[in-house]
Amino acid sequence: MSVQRACQQLVEEFRSRPTLRAGSLITTVFGDAIAPRGGTVWLGSLIRAMAGFGINERLVRTSVFRLAKDGWLQSRQAGRRSYYSLTDEGRERFELATHRIYGAPVDHWDGKWHLLLLAGLDTADKEAVRKECGWLGFGTLAADVLAHPTPDLGDLDVTLRRLGVDDALVVLSGQTMRGDQAMRALAHSCWNLDDIDRRYEDFVQRFRPVYKALSGGARPTAVEAFIIRTLLIQEYRKILLRDPWLPAELLPAGWHGSSAYQLCRNLYRDVHEQADNWLDEVMETADGPLPPPSPAFRQRFGGL
Repeated sequence: MSVQRACQQLVEEFRSRPTLRAGSLITTVFGDAIAPRGGTVWLGSLIRAMAGFGINERLVRTSVFRLAKDGWLQSRQAGRRSYYSLTDEGRERFELATHRIYGAPVDHWDGKWHLLLLAGLDTADKEAVRKECGWLGFGTLAADVLAHPTPDLGDLDVTLRRLGVDDALVVLSGQTMRGDQAMRALAHSCWNLDDIDRRYEDFVQRFRPVYKALSGGARPTAVEAFIIRTLLIQEYRKILLRDPWLPAELLPAGWHGSSAYQLCRNLYRDVHEQADNWLDEVMETADGPLPPPSPAFRQRFGGL
């Protein structure tokens, strides 16, 4: 299969879904492409970029308006042009997500578990902590207890401070002493690992044709590279929001998350530079083209 046909299949599959989530895809574009390059873009540039996915101007404008209303984006007028950038909260959320999306899976576990005790919180705060810490991979161990074996403690600290519960929540750590089989059973009871594994398997099947085409020496156009890179991160990100990122000792045999990470890393490395070339041509700020990617961008997936 040619890389052009493989790219076309990705777009067709995206557009065939019952609900076309343009806002989610725009969020991916901001996080993956715009945030590391200054964070601000002219709305007209965004409209042009989204056309490659079959998303029309009206839907882009509606989606951007909703993202601004929900606190993700903010706008600034310069003459007749509108420029959009992430809000402080949106930027913080992206930074938390970036650690997971472009980081490597856990390859070492010391047997420790980290527990969050919610008993001292009111009902509203409990729900907020469950939701936000769920995005960090915490699972429900008991009614008022969340658990994770290898959380990013920096991200946890940022999240608890943003929610205003850092002084009202008890955080404990404990060491596993015995019971490997029981630990695996506990992991299955806290997280829906079978469903996550199926999603990773589907991800690999969806993007493998593109990777095979590129491995055979074919090269995409710059706009195709941008489309591939964006849909790649869009689909990978959606699974990672569900994946607790457990150590291998707690995962089922044949876990597809490992092959999904390797495929995503390798394909991203193949297309990121051409995609950035296209962004240079298409995306505009009030001061001209997007600035170059930040140094941190080069650290994605272990180094680009």
